[in-house]
Order: sequence, then structure tokens, then C-alpha cells
Amino acid sequence: MNNALAVGPLVLPYSMLLALASVALMFYVGNRGGRKAGVEIEPVLWHTLLLGLVVARLAFVWEFRSAYWASPLDVVDIRDGGWNPTAGFVAAWLFALSRHKQLPAVKKALRAALLTGTVVWSAGAAVLSVRPDTGQELPALAFTSLEGRPTNLGEFRGRPTVVNLWATWCPPCVREMPVLHQAQVDRRDVNFVFVNQGEPADRVRAWLQARQLALLNVLMDTNLQAGAAFKQRALPMTLLFDARGRLVSVRIGELSAATLNERLQGLTP
Repeated sequence: MNNALAVGPLVLPYSMLLALASVALMFYVGNRGGRKAGVEIEPVLWHTLLLGLVVARLAFVWEFRSAYWASPLDVVDIRDGGWNPTAGFVAAWLFALSRHKQLPAVKKALRAALLTGTVVWSAGAAVLSVRPDTGQELPALAFTSLEGRPTNLGEFRGRPTVVNLWATWCPPCVREMPVLHQAQVDRRDVNFVFVNQGEPADRVRAWLQARQLALLNVLMDTNLQAGAAFKQRALPMTLLFDARGRLVSVRIGELSAATLNERLQGLTP
């Protein structure tokens, strides 16, 4: 399983690469069509893109508004990856159709550009949506808990399970940990397992105590075997398994309360 492209120390999720490719091709097709028609289309493309992004973000925020009411400033923190692409594309198309009437000269180029971006995104999203269904299951990896008890990851089968790979030196891991802690308190129907990557137990224990985070199921992965098993070295990484232990979803990068709720909706009935 691999949901990101690793280039040296840089790890780029495929979803981000897909979005960049869609935008790049949209601008390429639009500018090429504009040059043939002798019109300047790039400003219209930028307006279309920005409107689509804003609407996609606001639609996601509205869907998970209860999480954002608790922390309103998180609305502008787009690092959590919370978007509603469908709403964004609908808004972009409606805006483009309105510009057809106001600027008839850009009609053909704008339509071709937006169609290209929509098709590339839709096709790529369809491919990525089936990537996690690789048959991978919750592996029987042996760890030691923070309390020193031998624990096998396979023991958590039987309930939906969220496995978070993290480290105390990882800034996005630090930022998302209170969200995961609260979810562990609120969602007793889901196992939350925190697999620390390569740090000594004393350091992890002191770090958690300093932040008053009473996490359950903290496991010490001193040999970094989880990263090898999941074929991923990016942190933080959150893997969601259903009750039968089958991999359902993978999130590379920071989670907010809203994006975690979104993933949990796809994990539990």
C-alpha cells in the first residue's frame, strides 16, 4: 500500500498531485484555446479556480459545522484537507456559464479548460478511491505497549480500528493528537491505536503527561516495522480498518475534528 509519492525526504499524497495536475491541465488547455481565439483567458480561469476552491471548502465546513463551531479558526486551516469537490466543480461550472454570456469570446476556451479539469479530476479520483481496497488487512505486528505489555496489532480486530503512526518530533502529529484523543474518548465503538515511531517509552510518556493526554493503546514501534508493513514513511499517517480488519481508508497528513469525522463516517455504519 502506498498513497503518496516519495521524492527524497518530501512525501506528496497522490490526491494532492491529482489536484495539481487537474489545475495545470485546465490552465494549459484554456490558455492554448485563448491564444487561438486571440483572447486573454487566464484571469477568468483564476477567478473560476478560486471560486471553486472557496465553495468546496465552505461546503465541507457546513457539512461538518459542529466540529468547526468548537474551533472556528480551523475553517481557514486547509492543512486538514477538508473539501467538497462536487460543490466546488458545480460552483465553477455555474460561474463559467455566467462568464459565457458576459465574455462570449472566451466561451469555447473556458468550456474546454473546465471540461479538462473536471474529467482529469473525476477519472483520477475514481482510480484513487479504489486504491485502498487492496486486500490489505490489519497486520499481526508485535509491539510493546507504553506500559510494557506485549501487544499484537491483530488483537484489535472485531471493532473498527484507527491506527495512527506518529512521533513527538512531528509538528502535524502534535497538532492533531488532541483531536484523536477526544475522538478516543467520544467514540468507544472504535479502537484508536497510537503507534509511536522509533522513540523511547520514557520520552513518549513524559510528552503525553506534559500535555495531559491520557491516551489508550499507545504502542512503541522502536524498529519502525509499521512503516515498512504499510509501505509508507510519512508522518502522521492514519489508517482506518473496518471491524473485519480490512483497510478502508488512509490519510497522510494532519487531521482536524471535521476530517476525522468524515473518515469515521466511511468506517462505521
